[in-house]
Amino acid sequence: EAEIAKTIARVRQPSALQAIDFAAAAQPATGNSNYAREKFLTDVQRIKDYIVAGDAFQVLLARRIDVPHDFSSTSLYRALRVINPSPYMYHLVMDGLEIVGSSPELLVRVERGRVTVRPIAGTRPRGRNADEDEALRAELSADEKERAEHIMLVDLGRNDVGRIAKYGSVNVTELMVVERYSHVFHLVSQVEGELRDGLTAMDALRATFPAGTMTGAPKVRAMEIIDELEPERRAAYAGAIGYIAAGAQRMDLAITIRTCVMANGTASVQAGAGIVHDSIPEREWDETENKARALLTAIGRVRRAPDGASREADSASRERTDPARGVSSRVSSSV
Repeated sequence: EAEIAKTIARVRQPSALQAIDFAAAAQPATGNSNYAREKFLTDVQRIKDYIVAGDAFQVLLARRIDVPHDFSSTSLYRALRVINPSPYMYHLVMDGLEIVGSSPELLVRVERGRVTVRPIAGTRPRGRNADEDEALRAELSADEKERAEHIMLVDLGRNDVGRIAKYGSVNVTELMVVERYSHVFHLVSQVEGELRDGLTAMDALRATFPAGTMTGAPKVRAMEIIDELEPERRAAYAGAIGYIAAGAQRMDLAITIRTCVMANGTASVQAGAGIVHDSIPEREWDETENKARALLTAIGRVRRAPDGASREADSASRERTDPARGVSSRVSSSV
């Protein structure tokens, strides 16, 4: 209780951080991909061959972009709040590891006996003006490939929730809504069900993790193909960040996408594309570029911010970190 009270008091303290000019004209950061473009395109075709052979319906192929970690993680978090505000924003500082993210996607929520998943599948970049935006939004909404892929993953979500929900309680409460984010449009649906008596929030997590939108379908075979093709393990990417309430059946976890992981002098951004039988390899590469752009843009702007602001943010981050626990005691609350 004393630790909780101390944390609450710390969070309520006014922020000492000053406003930062995030260099709106700065270019997105560029880095090294762990997946050469030609190899990625070849592996998209290999997945299509697996699909034709009946191994899977869809596989999510991801790659990682590494840039030097020569900027403040706190400043990156603050920049993301402006550039790419999302339902889930987080900044974790741990021993030798920092994580900053702005995830749009819920993994699983359990509240008042209801289990919710919210699959996102289907992407278009934002346009340069309102007319282009509307054209791209309409194109995404009408794209038969995107819709078919999305419905498949909604069905997978229904199956996951059905494993721990009361019989007859699983419903799709939203279907293929186009949501607008700073750099992309997404197709989004929502699946809900009532948690069965005798089960817990942890049972809901076991039933839904990893998200089908991060693996493909069927999950186990898709994960085997991912393990075969992707050059490295995913680490935090496609995992979960959020809270599980102690002593209560409450949980709210985001999927760790649109996330930057910083360790050993390197900042890593990962993004993936869902591969289906009629995928065009070059378009799938472009989709990973679009998904990574918000974070790379934020990094580019933070690098151009005044040095004093970055030093101030780093100092604030160190002051707020409890070395014994290795986790930041607060998340920045001002821009």
